[in-house]
This record gives sequence, C-alpha cells and structure tokens, in this order.
Amino acid sequence: MPVNDEPQPSDAMVQIASGAAKVLVVEDEETLLFALAHNLRHEGYTVVTASRGDDALKLARETRPDLVVLDVMLPGVDGMQVCRLLRRDTAIPIIMLTALGGEGDRVAGLDTGADDYVPKPFGMRELLARVRALLRRTAPRDEAEAGPAVVRSGDIEIDRVRREVRRDGTALKLKPKEFELLLFFVRHPGRVFSREQILDEVWGYDFYGGPRTVDVHVRWLRQKVERDPAEPVRIRTVRGSGYIFEG
Repeated sequence: MPVNDEPQPSDAMVQIASGAAKVLVVEDEETLLFALAHNLRHEGYTVVTASRGDDALKLARETRPDLVVLDVMLPGVDGMQVCRLLRRDTAIPIIMLTALGGEGDRVAGLDTGADDYVPKPFGMRELLARVRALLRRTAPRDEAEAGPAVVRSGDIEIDRVRREVRRDGTALKLKPKEFELLLFFVRHPGRVFSREQILDEVWGYDFYGGPRTVDVHVRWLRQKVERDPAEPVRIRTVRGSGYIFEG
C-alpha cells in the first residue's frame, strides 16, 4: 500500500514516467485513488487520475491512455456511461472496479464494453497483474511470433498489425477483445472450442470473469460479421460443447 510521504493526488493529476505505458485511473474514493496511483507509478507506468466521470472523458481525449482503470460508482457521469462513451470512440482496454460483485453486475459491465471486471475489495497485486496481462494481450506482438500481418477468411480481412478488420472491404469497428476473439477463431477454423478453452486462449488464465463472458463477446461479433446474426453461419454454437468457426 502507499507510503504517506507522497503528495495527495488531485483531480486530473498527471504523473510522468517517460516511455511507460499510460494508465488512466478513475476513482472517487481518495484513499483508493492514491493507492492505485502510487502502486502503478511504482510499477513504472505513467499515471493520469480523475475522480469524476466527466473529467475522465476529457482526460481520455487529451492524454490518450493505453489502459483505463474505471470505478463504476462515480459522481456526475457514472462509470458505466464513461465506459459506453469511451467504447463509442476508442478501443482503449478498460478494467472496471465495483463493489457490485454479482454475476449480473459483471455481465452488465462486460456488455457495456469493459475488458475485465474486478470486484471490491481486491488485492493490489492482483489488480497490477491484471493491468500487466491486459496490456500484454492488447500490445502488438513480434512479427515472427504473430504470423502473417494480414489474415483472411472469406470476405473477412484482419490486419493484426493495424488491428483493423474489414468485411467486403468495409471497415468494422471492433472492441479489443472482439478483435482478439475473431483473430483466434479465424486462425482455428473448423475446430470446436469450449468456453473455458476460449477464455484461456483469448483472455488468459488469470481473467476473473466466467464463461458468460465468451457468450457476450460472441454475440457482439455475430452482430458485425454475420449476414444474419439470428442465424449465424460463421460462428456457430455447438450445443453442450462451445463454439466453432466455419469461415
């Protein structure tokens, strides 16, 4: 936890760590905001903080963070709305924090566009591990490791370097995890994967959410890559087993 000889953070405070990934922390509880900022700085990140939703939206536009740690209960614009508005304009990875830990609350957060969901109270080491894992999974990978820069399946074209997807030449706007899930499917056509296998491969073993997370993201993907999402032919459900991508 934080030492007590650091200055207390103010709204929209920016801590500079040259060359580090930038994390925007949005939390209205001053003690927790201080602890998060202190520990993230200690890990070497540039930290931008806000305690109100409207300030967070302004800072996100101005500072272009690499990741957002976002509390749900905020004065002014609440965290769900902040997440929704960020998702409308950007693919920034988002970790949501909330005292509401029920499955319905987690699903609501993921439906809004969050990439991870951490209930309070949480361990600081766990939160830092989730930040590292999410930044690692959303960062461009080495060319030799990642394979071809452009992957194609029928009328779908995925540029993994630019993180762009086109269908019939038209750009699709995908959230970070939608992109990673589609890329995973396209790379493994004709194979049935359980929800647990997909979670391990796309989200990582340390992800807090459950299999419902996969269902939510598959539903989103179908809205964008299927001609008729109600009758999917690309991403099909295999009853009792999981999902298969037919290409």
